[in-house]
Amino acid sequence: MSESRNRLGSETSPYLRQHQANPVHWWAWGDDAFAAARTQNKPILLSVGYAACHWCHVMAHESFEDPATAALMNAHFINIKVDREERPDVDAIYQKALAVMGESGGWPLTMFIMPDGQPFWGGTYFPISPRYGRPGFQQVLTQLSRVWAESRDKIIEQADGLTAAITHRSGDELRDGLSMELLDNAADHLLEFVDQECGGLSGAPKFPMPFVWEFVWRAYRRTGDARLKSAVTLTLDNICQGGIYDHLGGGFARYSTDPRWLAPHFEKMLYDNAQLIGLFTLVWQEARKPLYAARIAETISWLEREMVGENGAYVSAFDADSEGEEGKFYVWTEAEVDAALGSNSASFKKAYDATPAGNWEGHTILNRLNTMVFDEAEDKTLAPARATLLKARETRIPPGRDDKILADWNGLAIESLARAAMAFDCGDWLNIATRLYTAVVSTMAWRDAAGRDRLGHSLCGGVLQRVDLLDDYANMANAALMLNMAAGEPRYLADAERWIGVVNDLFSDDTGGYFFTPSDRADLIVRTKTAHDCAQPSGNGAMALALARLYALTGIETYRTQAALITHTFAGEAFKVFPHAATVLNGFDLLTNPISVVIAGRRGDAKTDALIRAAWSVSEANLVLMVMADGRALPAAHPAHGKMALDGQAAAYVCRGLTCSAPVTDPAALVKLLSPGH
Repeated sequence: MSESRNRLGSETSPYLRQHQANPVHWWAWGDDAFAAARTQNKPILLSVGYAACHWCHVMAHESFEDPATAALMNAHFINIKVDREERPDVDAIYQKALAVMGESGGWPLTMFIMPDGQPFWGGTYFPISPRYGRPGFQQVLTQLSRVWAESRDKIIEQADGLTAAITHRSGDELRDGLSMELLDNAADHLLEFVDQECGGLSGAPKFPMPFVWEFVWRAYRRTGDARLKSAVTLTLDNICQGGIYDHLGGGFARYSTDPRWLAPHFEKMLYDNAQLIGLFTLVWQEARKPLYAARIAETISWLEREMVGENGAYVSAFDADSEGEEGKFYVWTEAEVDAALGSNSASFKKAYDATPAGNWEGHTILNRLNTMVFDEAEDKTLAPARATLLKARETRIPPGRDDKILADWNGLAIESLARAAMAFDCGDWLNIATRLYTAVVSTMAWRDAAGRDRLGHSLCGGVLQRVDLLDDYANMANAALMLNMAAGEPRYLADAERWIGVVNDLFSDDTGGYFFTPSDRADLIVRTKTAHDCAQPSGNGAMALALARLYALTGIETYRTQAALITHTFAGEAFKVFPHAATVLNGFDLLTNPISVVIAGRRGDAKTDALIRAAWSVSEANLVLMVMADGRALPAAHPAHGKMALDGQAAAYVCRGLTCSAPVTDPAALVKLLSPGH
């Protein structure tokens, strides 16, 4: 095999294929690349990014497509390209190394590592020539190749130190452990950092961070503090009306580059949209804002129209760039709006802030921030103009679509869609959630030599990579449990328990919590373990939620013990990085305050179904719903064990801790029982 070639042409990852024509002799992550580094006595240049990443494209155009830069890379390094969405386990290790170095993480990640995988230096984006206060990439390559040749002992010392640092696990603990008072105080403290005009946390860039606002909403529901409610609804109102939302096609961009939520980083990620559907649903269940209902429906329509992949599940993302320019597909000039809408353009331009000068780099990002009040009648009037512009936009060259199917991101989508389906009583949405679930389970699972049912993380081009991660099992378990509550099919509960069993076999740490990777993975220098939420909930936080739900549904004490151990293990970390470990705190809330609703009746019976709809009408994040004709089917330890229908009528019991309410047969009475303070 020739050593002088780019090897990415046979990869399925869209991101890796973006680099298959580079003059850089890229390798994919794997044993062959490391063997080449050892044989040739060269350090490894590890470049990590993803298909929708704008600055990854910039560095690619500047450096990886430049023959002179590629020549330096090829002469002095073994060059490995990694898709961070396909291999987030690889990315996690070297992002942690970068943090130890005192550098801010992000993508592209540019890390220099030893032939044995130990990191010794790195950064993120490097410009082709010195600017932004950063050295030019060719300078970096030249200097590091010289140090490798002349001062190898210093590099080895640096690598050993970095590896020791990323292997070390913080012993942060809370002296008195977690309590609901601590969570309420944390939510109250967070209000100091909320942008009181535009919502979100103050400053820019602004990320939606749904898990944070769920944490704040939960605190509002516990305490009744109207300031907490206002912080959440102010944030969601602005996200809905800002340019971060695609007002023509639906769906939310990854983040806003400005404090107003006007100018997004235009990439659209499945994980953001999945989580936002769930958060908007949870808040809508109390606030009943038509704005939230509209954005939920529009986003689901976008997912179904543009994000369905090869196996029927959702693909990962749409790029920020098209034709080499960020946002070109989404922005408008006034002349383009006039040409598309003709005499109907004036009212649309006023509503969506389309002006001669534009509001972003001479163009207009459509938004409703100047008219924050959502009027359903006005919105209906503007709908034909939006449809006309959407049709006109479809003639443009679209951004690239990353066709990877990721199990963990689809798990987030399934859970949110099932919740939305029940809250809005929409059977079509439940059918979508069921389809996604079936697609993942039927095409992304395999049975290992020990007979365990494993879940592959990534499927692309018909190829399933047998790489599994904690997040895949945790998110799919939560998806299964939400479907179990929504549809009442025992197979979902059985799947969740089976996957939790795999996690306990292969991912558990004796000191508490779970590793990101299984014990039989051999291609990494260290197994990371964290409860830090990034753009999506941490695997350990999601596991705490899944285990708490399983305990409430089954009464199996082991699940409660395991959930409690997670929250205890990561309590110190959660407050050290707060609010970026909010999910594990949400798990503690669910474990401490589950609201079990047991409906004695049969699904399909009108009175039973009315009680089910009533239960889902309430904004209760800790709802655990069970519907069964005979309460004796409940675990003996469950406080509602043996509860039955009342005089032949379906009856609901609301259980908090070891105490259940008297049975109610009226849906309004059930809603009242589920209200805060009962």
